[in-house]
Amino acid sequence: MSNLIQAAKDQVAELTQAAYEKAAASGALPAGVAVTGRVEIPKDTSHGDYASSFAMAGAKALGRKPRDVAQAIVDHLDLAGTWFDKVEIAGPGFLNFTMGPKWYGDVLSDIEAEGPAYGQGCEGRGEKVMVEFVSANPTGPMHMGNARGGVLGDSLANVLKRDGFDTWKEFYVNDAGNQIHKFAESIHARYMQILLGEENFDFPESGYHGDDIRELAQAFYEAHGDSYRDRPEADWLEAMSRFGLERNIPKMQADLRRYKIEYDQWFYESALHDSGYVAETVELLAGKGWTYEKDGALWLNTTQLLKKKYLAEGKTQEQVDKLDLKDDVLRRANGFYTYFAADIAYHRNKLEVRGFDKAIDVWGADHHGHVARLQAALDGLGLDGSHRLIVVLMQLVNLMQDGKPVRMSKRSGKAIALHDLLDEVSVDAARYFFNSRSATSPVDFDLDLAVRQDSENPVYYVQYAHARICSLVSRMEEEGVKVAQAGSVQPELYTQPEELALIKSLAQYPEEIHLAARDYDPSRINRYLTDLAGDFHRFYNTCRCMVDDRQLQSARLKLADTVRAVLANGLDLIGVSAPEKM
Repeated sequence: MSNLIQAAKDQVAELTQAAYEKAAASGALPAGVAVTGRVEIPKDTSHGDYASSFAMAGAKALGRKPRDVAQAIVDHLDLAGTWFDKVEIAGPGFLNFTMGPKWYGDVLSDIEAEGPAYGQGCEGRGEKVMVEFVSANPTGPMHMGNARGGVLGDSLANVLKRDGFDTWKEFYVNDAGNQIHKFAESIHARYMQILLGEENFDFPESGYHGDDIRELAQAFYEAHGDSYRDRPEADWLEAMSRFGLERNIPKMQADLRRYKIEYDQWFYESALHDSGYVAETVELLAGKGWTYEKDGALWLNTTQLLKKKYLAEGKTQEQVDKLDLKDDVLRRANGFYTYFAADIAYHRNKLEVRGFDKAIDVWGADHHGHVARLQAALDGLGLDGSHRLIVVLMQLVNLMQDGKPVRMSKRSGKAIALHDLLDEVSVDAARYFFNSRSATSPVDFDLDLAVRQDSENPVYYVQYAHARICSLVSRMEEEGVKVAQAGSVQPELYTQPEELALIKSLAQYPEEIHLAARDYDPSRINRYLTDLAGDFHRFYNTCRCMVDDRQLQSARLKLADTVRAVLANGLDLIGVSAPEKM
């Protein structure tokens, strides 16, 4: 639960307020004035670690010049037992606080005491959230977009959990509807081509053309021979869709397991249809007056739902009227429910039946037009979808090699499959690279860089820092020097800028976790780890650990080992290993 950067900021505010009250009691400043000053970390910390604007914020109300207010505050400050050594007045009246050895020692002590739980926050307050991600159609192998969505969703769920949320990871299996019908038709066409020859049986233009469909058709033929040649459509549709799903879904699970992703649940769309839950959800919308019939189909009045949503969010009537809004079909004229109807039912299940406070979905950016429509539909059910459904939209991945885009897959001739990628690069590199930028930015995945073993490769750079420390600790132990407990280290020995900067970086970790959770951006952890590794390498190259001064040697070894622990902590958070040797 430690966040000593925020705690120090809070202490500055408390010290400043206490000094003002003492100054007022002594007559140096007018009493009873409420002053709200900001406490910030200045970009240039050479003159102080924290800056308070209290004097400038209160000058007018106090009837004094800002520097006079600042001087009165300084004259009545009591820094005994605090984290701060000194306070100086700068510029128009800033109060610049400089931290002393106690704060630096407390950072190391807290990290040691909290162990693997370091960085744990309570901002989530146990709020129950579901993170649903990947949810690829089980009609073919997972591709690069799924690879990015996988690590983004997995890391986001981990970050939210560390920040105090009660998280749940889920994969939504689209095993019903039009795409499964097309999947079975594709297998059937390839099956019939095996029996009759490709020139004698047309493949559907909208079918799935990948080699994986040919493999499934061949496997089906080997299992059933020509027994489905003349069977009714209903028979082969059911048999071939089941046959394909029974093989594809375990492959998806295996690929994701290899990618270090385990879900709390694989939720099947077919369960919603089989239980009548989709029909019930549509009936609820109808009962609330949000549907109408046209051309034999049942429509959702999405236009009115969106107007209501946008007006509630502050748009003007004129702005709303200019939007090109359209309604959505829920049930087709043939009686089949649309994917949108099933999606509404699924999210109703998340929020109403299973009681999640928030549903967080990771989607490709091409689905951006679907977000407000689904939120509005949930609003129409009284589930406050505009606030309880959070959609993280993810931009595209560009695979690069030799400085050029890689467009073709070895297997399918279309998309790059996840299992093909993991044959080329390590799981660690894939996870680190895909999580290296926020979801709103495209990712250029450089295959050449991902396999390089030098400091240009960011995952190697961070892992090497961890391995380097492990090697240092091992070498020192061979010479009879063990890592000390934080309480026995003398923090006043940390005097070099590289030492102090490194401890500040360690203290930043809990805040980075909180900000990553707040912004739904786990890539902050990657950037933090890269920066921490850089701070360590600078420290290691400047501050020798093997020195004759035993106390200094102990202090520096403890600092290095603390960095090792935090690097391992952060790498684990994003599902990347922390090797001891490289």
